[in-house]
Amino acid sequence: MFARSAGSTIIRNKAVAENTSQTVLTAIAEVYQAYASLINLAAATEDPSLGGQFLYVGELDDYGRCFAVAANIAGAATLAASTDPSALRQAQREGATDFLVNSLDEALRILKNEIRKRQPVAVAVSLAPAELDSEMIERGVLPDLLPLRARAALHTASVTIFISQGSQLVAAPLSQTKQSFLIWPAPAEYAQNLAAFESMLAKHLEPTDYINRRWLRLSPRYLGSHARRLRSICCDEPTAEKLTAEFGPPLGTSHG
Repeated sequence: MFARSAGSTIIRNKAVAENTSQTVLTAIAEVYQAYASLINLAAATEDPSLGGQFLYVGELDDYGRCFAVAANIAGAATLAASTDPSALRQAQREGATDFLVNSLDEALRILKNEIRKRQPVAVAVSLAPAELDSEMIERGVLPDLLPLRARAALHTASVTIFISQGSQLVAAPLSQTKQSFLIWPAPAEYAQNLAAFESMLAKHLEPTDYINRRWLRLSPRYLGSHARRLRSICCDEPTAEKLTAEFGPPLGTSHG
């Protein structure tokens, strides 16, 4: 039974792999890296969260969208900016942002309410990032967090001011060479019960691995339609071998 089940899973995984672009797999891995860099700042509890924290990503480019999605999973409130209509539409279509507004005032009304409730939200403003961060500085709007690469997305002077006033740069987590980030499609038997597939994967995580448990539980909500049937975790080699034996080879693998 096990051999036949594993074999059929491999065939199914191969078929899904042929219909899942490398771009999607790479994007999921990049969001996980951003998520890990953010959630590492949260308190070590059974449900780590950045609820109540304010992240400013600057330009809503690929990097900004990646961090907006990661922040939603981590529980933070995010502000981004762009004058590119296609970038703004793409972010909303993919679920990277929840609201599109025309001014900082409109954005702050939404952000303050969700930050008070410690709920995740992502707001995009249809302004140039340079204009928005200047207005934020002028009005004393201070982000709690800035992605490290925001130095390229924001004006250097603005970043320096934010940091001098207490904003924290979010750096990528140190690479864990003994950990691999693995992505699987849901096997056919879980097609109508994806939560059960998540539970099966979670059984292989350490009980105290709250960071990956949160990712496994919440990431499908924010990763978009292309990843709807995909589930992913970061784990050590023995765990990866057990999961591969049970569910077949993962579609994508990257290290820590």
